[in-house]
Amino acid sequence: MIPGYQEFMYPLLKLLGDRNEHTLRDVYIHLANEFDLSEEEREALLPSGKQKILHNRIGWARTYLKKAGLLKIVRRGVFVITEAGLDVLKNPRVLAIDNAFLIQYEEFREFKNKEKIIAPPKVNPDDNSITPLEKIEQSYAVLKDEIKEELLEKVKSGTPLFFERIVVELLVAMGYGGSMKDAGQAIGRSGDEGIDGIIKEDVLGLDMIYLQAKRWENTVTRPELQKFAGSLDGQRAKKGVFITTSNFSEGAKDYVNMIDKKIILIDGDALTDYMFAYNIGVSQEESFVIKKVDEDFFESE
Repeated sequence: MIPGYQEFMYPLLKLLGDRNEHTLRDVYIHLANEFDLSEEEREALLPSGKQKILHNRIGWARTYLKKAGLLKIVRRGVFVITEAGLDVLKNPRVLAIDNAFLIQYEEFREFKNKEKIIAPPKVNPDDNSITPLEKIEQSYAVLKDEIKEELLEKVKSGTPLFFERIVVELLVAMGYGGSMKDAGQAIGRSGDEGIDGIIKEDVLGLDMIYLQAKRWENTVTRPELQKFAGSLDGQRAKKGVFITTSNFSEGAKDYVNMIDKKIILIDGDALTDYMFAYNIGVSQEESFVIKKVDEDFFESE
């Protein structure tokens, strides 16, 4: 029988205890051997037929350990244990790890709290009393959060040219900037880890929007927004969009609400949310259609 994803947590962390970098492929083989899984169990697929059950469960074990800060991703498909993870292995009283154990870590609590905000209210994912639909909605929220986090990591680690392409494709997908060619020409690299330019608000270019996008780690503060607002005058623009891979300070948010110009702030979380919604950097892996009985159909009899 293939273990549940929580049963894989401690053995996975123990494997990483050598402090070396490990790939998912290595982990799949090691844990399959450790649990003495048969060839049939190793090859068993999810109902979708697109992924092995073993890989899926180990993948989620890794995700939850990462959310708790017990391991970290060093590059795609490669990860190492953290000091917090080593401390767990040093504790002789810890013989297993599950979600109840991970809740002691603040990062994991923040992750679970965020999951509850996204999911239907007053619903515990481990509660057997919740409906199948509620479970699907919660699982979808967790999957989306994980994908958004990976998207942001990729945006930050890419080149300025790659960041420009993402912004251009996103704006065009959202209906701004005209064509890819028009938007690409309107946006130019500034050389300071950001891009700026003027784009069309609609295909005909009846109004223009000034854009600034910064691939930053630091919080964007009020002075940056004041500078941006001042540049709108020079561009004869009344509308602006400021995109950052980090976040905005409360002072920056308060400032844009006080001025006459319309400035939209898009932080890293909103950026990846739009990328997810408009299929920029993501592709559809599986689709489930929820159906119900059409009462009107039967009442017509």
